[in-house]
Amino acid sequence: MSAAGGGSAGSIRIDRLLVYLRFARTRSAALALIDTHALRRNRKHVLRASEQVRIGDVLTIALGSGVRVVELLALPPRRGSPAEAASHYREVDSDGLDRKGQMTIGASSPAPGILSGDPEDFS
Repeated sequence: MSAAGGGSAGSIRIDRLLVYLRFARTRSAALALIDTHALRRNRKHVLRASEQVRIGDVLTIALGSGVRVVELLALPPRRGSPAEAASHYREVDSDGLDRKGQMTIGASSPAPGILSGDPEDFS
């Protein structure tokens, strides 16, 4: 069992990961992201909250009026401070994206409890 409490070694549920990395305040808010198709893992829409993510996966998240693309560097064991959460992923800039096969993802207004990506949401 992984340190993050996942069922298989080296993976964690995506809804739990979103909370641990502070992209959603609760697992219900993470589920809202999934239900509104505002989340992709490795270019594919996430359809279930129980989907497993691993180190190296790339998440595309539509938050507020923007889109964040992050690569998972480590599995967080728990929800920590914003600085601790940010140490588990790296932002992928638009210059570093492989445009071949990329489909656009539209940003929608976040459901209650979902962070907008603004710095004041992380305090």
